[in-house]
Amino acid sequence: MSVAIPIGFRLPDRYRKGDPLSRSVLVTGGNRGIGLAIARAFADAGDKVAITYRSGEPPAGFLAVKCDITDGEQVDQAYKEIEEQHGPVEVLVANAGVTKDQLLMRMSEEDFTSVVDTNLTGTFRVVKRANRGMLRAKKGRVVLISSVVGLLGSAGQANYAASKAGLVGFARSLARELGSRNITFNVVAPGFVDTDMTAVLTDEQRAGIVSQVPLGRYAQPEEIAAAVKFLASDDASYITGAVIPVDGGLGMGH
Repeated sequence: MSVAIPIGFRLPDRYRKGDPLSRSVLVTGGNRGIGLAIARAFADAGDKVAITYRSGEPPAGFLAVKCDITDGEQVDQAYKEIEEQHGPVEVLVANAGVTKDQLLMRMSEEDFTSVVDTNLTGTFRVVKRANRGMLRAKKGRVVLISSVVGLLGSAGQANYAASKAGLVGFARSLARELGSRNITFNVVAPGFVDTDMTAVLTDEQRAGIVSQVPLGRYAQPEEIAAAVKFLASDDASYITGAVIPVDGGLGMGH
């Protein structure tokens, strides 16, 4: 049976190039803010989206798996659940992260190590586990969510900046290690984003931040999601080891 295709109709690139119609996507920390915007962007494109979350009620519309990425056993169990329902993860967005801001002289060792264990070592855990399926499939897309703070530095955020800067070296090392397996590793470095986390700032604090941004405004979470979605697409198949700033020009030259 043949089907008439309307003149001018164009299948999305992913369909035309023979990729599966619906990929298995995992977004860690996908229950709010930037992570939720990323999860929605992939779901809107027809992908099967799973998210991890640590507390509270997860948003509807996704396979939500409770998981603390500082616990290797929880990470492994989360992947087993996702693989059973969606198949091996083909696109991983490592977004989960925490902050414990404090000036160095007041920062405890726990303040430092807990942030690094979540933001950097936690990313190592989820990437390593995703790699099993990607190596077997000989393809995969990994996008790590860093921060302009990891490139510029920020007073009172030595722990957070160190963890986010570490993601760049981690991604670039894996881009070299696994490029021959058709697995790409890229980093998105957002600037200041309009989320619940920044909503608690005073008007004076927000104005001070915006004054440093050449575009003169905060980013919307959907703008970060658009960059992530691009890096996971066929159009970015020859991009790996890249750091993509989505910061309104705040971190230019870094």
